[in-house]
Amino acid sequence: MSASLRRRALAEAVGSAALVAVVVGSGIQAAELSRDVGVQLLANSLATVFGLGVLITLLGPVSGAHFNPVVTLAAWFTDRREGDGLAARDVAAYVPAQIAGAIAGAVLADAMFGTSLVWWSTHDRSAGHLLLGELVATAGLVLLIFGLARVGRAHVAPIAVASYIGAAYWFTSSTSFANPAVTIGRTFTNTFAGIAPGSVAPFIAAQTVGAVLGLALMAAVFGRPAPARADAPAVHDGPELTAPTLP
Repeated sequence: MSASLRRRALAEAVGSAALVAVVVGSGIQAAELSRDVGVQLLANSLATVFGLGVLITLLGPVSGAHFNPVVTLAAWFTDRREGDGLAARDVAAYVPAQIAGAIAGAVLADAMFGTSLVWWSTHDRSAGHLLLGELVATAGLVLLIFGLARVGRAHVAPIAVASYIGAAYWFTSSTSFANPAVTIGRTFTNTFAGIAPGSVAPFIAAQTVGAVLGLALMAAVFGRPAPARADAPAVHDGPELTAPTLP
């Protein structure tokens, strides 16, 4: 990525804001159009799939389109071990930008639908089975993102990551937040997509454990990357993208 750190952090903030606005806004719209919870979840998940795919495609060439602190931290950890990529100062810029963007996105969605701008959620999500769902969702997301990068298929990430999140809406009990920034942002809306502030810390803890598990699975399945040959010619097929992410 050739963009300055300032531009990359801005891209992370804008992408995170847009992602949460999509999640929260589509949740509010779905709840207004139907009282059937299944229909609401279907509408919410479809909007998230399409929105996430577009955001990764648009902002991936600028910042890598992480939009997710656990993905940023996992990228820093793997890059540090392999000697290139994200530096600590990048992480220090990305993570606050992602959190601030997620909060702004939730407030924006509330404003668009005429609710209170800061409307703390009362939707408790602290049950153990929901935390297990978050662990599984985050582990799968990290395995997918870094597995694609390891086998040289990061270019399919917009479709693959969006598809995974759409599926995880349905196969996990938590509806797959899989993202600490999105989790924090969604406390600001007492709507279909909200999460009570008291549920945030356990969710983030489960997401962190899931990210560690996802990296361990990636290393076990794909092994260590082969060292680059000093005499190997550089090949450029197009713009370089770092592994992107989401909810």
